[in-house]
Amino acid sequence: MGEKIAISLKNISKCYKRYASPGDRLKEILLPGKSHSQEFWALQDISLDVAKGETLGVIGQNGSGKSTLLQIIAGTLTPTTGEINVKGRVSALLELGSGFNPEFTGRQNVFFNGQILGLSRAEIGAKFDKIASFAEIGDFMEEPVKTYSSGMFVRLAFSVAINVNPEVLIVDESLAVGDGIFVHRCMAKIRDFQDAGGTILFVSHDIGSISRLCSKALWINKGLIVDSGKPPEVCKHYQGWVHEEVNKRHQVNNAALQQDTTEVPESVEIDVCKITNKQLNTFTKKPYIAFSSFERFGTGRAEINGISVLGADNKPLKLAYPGDVIKIRVSTFIHDNVRKPNVGIALVDRLRTVLSGWSTELIDLNFGNDWLSKSQNGTTIIEFEIVWPHLTGDTYAIDIAFADGSNDSNEMLDWIQNATVIQSATNEIVHGLIQLSSTKVRLCEELLCTN
Repeated sequence: MGEKIAISLKNISKCYKRYASPGDRLKEILLPGKSHSQEFWALQDISLDVAKGETLGVIGQNGSGKSTLLQIIAGTLTPTTGEINVKGRVSALLELGSGFNPEFTGRQNVFFNGQILGLSRAEIGAKFDKIASFAEIGDFMEEPVKTYSSGMFVRLAFSVAINVNPEVLIVDESLAVGDGIFVHRCMAKIRDFQDAGGTILFVSHDIGSISRLCSKALWINKGLIVDSGKPPEVCKHYQGWVHEEVNKRHQVNNAALQQDTTEVPESVEIDVCKITNKQLNTFTKKPYIAFSSFERFGTGRAEINGISVLGADNKPLKLAYPGDVIKIRVSTFIHDNVRKPNVGIALVDRLRTVLSGWSTELIDLNFGNDWLSKSQNGTTIIEFEIVWPHLTGDTYAIDIAFADGSNDSNEMLDWIQNATVIQSATNEIVHGLIQLSSTKVRLCEELLCTN
């Protein structure tokens, strides 16, 4: 394995045996030679290299094999087949409380875990005050960890994991149960670890965290690598797949919906860009209009067939200054019965982090009823009007989604990622991502007098 590679996996697979009953397991033990089990392959032929100093984000639905992969890298599981090489000390924060003995006190578990990671008692003792200070669990350090809340568990586990000088840090969703203040402290520690050249494997369902924290992303489904590469792109593909899976369930549960074979033109021209047809699925049998070079997902029972970004003067706009009035017009066409139409817009940065979002339901709960009553032959044009925020100068994208249902529960009819872009301009330096408006500073002389 090269000097620049921290983790190397070659053709890693993991198989578990599943038994219909405890009796089948016993039969296999007492009567060797005949299998009474079914094979379940949690991972299949995974090959992967993680460079030193790289932060790899791993995404995928529950049961996809993410945790199994991390446990194999951490050394707590042995692969069925394949070869694994890891350079350096690995510190893993996996399932909540894994590696902790519930009967031991917090102090005892600190020493126990430190020794497992290869530190001497003297080395752990030298770090103990730092670990205890970061964990902030006070006198509970001398209590059995079985008395800890989930948040206290995470505090101590993360404090041990980050303070034992690891070269590879593995974090598996555990921070989700921490309180807001502690999560911010953890993220600051992780940033410090990255700056020091540490290698991180980070599992999360929060694609915003994956996009901002990671230098590379990996999407696993059913034990297979589906996609890998730049986090914004991988997360975008994963988001689309999730919506498609949700829509499949809607289709199965909605047998009353009828197929529509109406023909539509091969291409149309709109204000922003040229769009061409793409077959969506076999549900509506309708050619699906897709924005060139962009991705979209949905059942196709209704679609977004026009988008334009305008200024206050109703002229096309591509460059926005803080305070500018921006109008985003969305043209929709309904092919089939839609119970509760709901259009939403999300403003995202180049890392696919959602900065803000609006929807017709959030703005007006009765908007859907008005929509259905005033729709002209299935076509409706909706206009969102916003005041452009004081963002740092950069290019921002707009996602547009058309759903049937509420924001919490819906069928995704059409969702276009990066439907259009807006260039943000500013005449002032913006520290961070956004500059708050109406910020003031003054000397509180009256307070000095009263004190």
